[in-house]
Amino acid sequence: MAGSDSSGSKISTYLPAGILALLALIWGYTWVPQKIGIPYAGTFSFAALRALLGAIVLLAVLAVLRRPLRPKALGLTLALGVLQTTGFVGLTMWALEAGGAGRTAVLANTMPFWLLIMAWPLLGERLHGLQWASVPLGLAGLVLIIGPWNLHGVASSLLAVGGAISWAAGAIVAKVLRRRHRVDLLSLTAWQMLLGSIPLIVVAVSTADRAPVWSATLVWTLAYAALLATALGWFLWLFVLDRLPAGVAGLGNLGTPVVGVVAPWIQLGERPSVAETAGIVLVLAALGVLVLRGALRAQRWPRSDRRVTIRREEGSG
Repeated sequence: MAGSDSSGSKISTYLPAGILALLALIWGYTWVPQKIGIPYAGTFSFAALRALLGAIVLLAVLAVLRRPLRPKALGLTLALGVLQTTGFVGLTMWALEAGGAGRTAVLANTMPFWLLIMAWPLLGERLHGLQWASVPLGLAGLVLIIGPWNLHGVASSLLAVGGAISWAAGAIVAKVLRRRHRVDLLSLTAWQMLLGSIPLIVVAVSTADRAPVWSATLVWTLAYAALLATALGWFLWLFVLDRLPAGVAGLGNLGTPVVGVVAPWIQLGERPSVAETAGIVLVLAALGVLVLRGALRAQRWPRSDRRVTIRREEGSG
């Protein structure tokens, strides 16, 4: 019996870490299939299909699990969908159309910097300690990656940054929503994705000059983006957050932009320049500083208190 308990304890200890590694691979690699799939469907058609299919899958999961299906706080949920799905997915897909997958992956994951900046005036959350060090590191990295002295590729880089800013604004809306209303996180994710897909569908229909070319390539790239990166990705992320403090979970998620750079380099031949490499290192360092601060703060809580707090947050918003 003791051996069985020990084995179960090891599984419960290492399982979240293993899932974090899997999640970094899934989310980091997703930029490659999206880059490959866009020419077959068109930028906004691919974005709309990804969001719509992901939402349908999550709503089906909610029904199977008998979780609440009815949306709450419809106005704020719509605002979240417009920012987090329409804005983030639409702008990053647009950036991918003309820009590199690796560069887009890194720039899209700069969301924490913009969230820091927005949270100060909008939520009253001031910067403290190590957070100040992350700002100049992140901004310097952005300048090196975007390369404003070289006009080629600047537009796609700015679109990716715009997607990150839209994602950060969506995080602000999500915080406000969860302060005011009791919401189920999985239900909120599904509904904001469904509502956010509607503007993408409108843009896709009004701008498309041809129908999607349904082929094996489009099917597997879309399936990866919608089912693995969107539906399964969110499922795994919520599982990890329930078992690890947010700071530690965020530290593990630093692997996402790393995979996002390495995978296109290997599969698509997108080798970053010296300046881009230096910028990527600075951005990763800045993200590491932010997550390290969160992990250090999380260590001050007893493990049982962290589990209770996370569960209360998910239940009460």
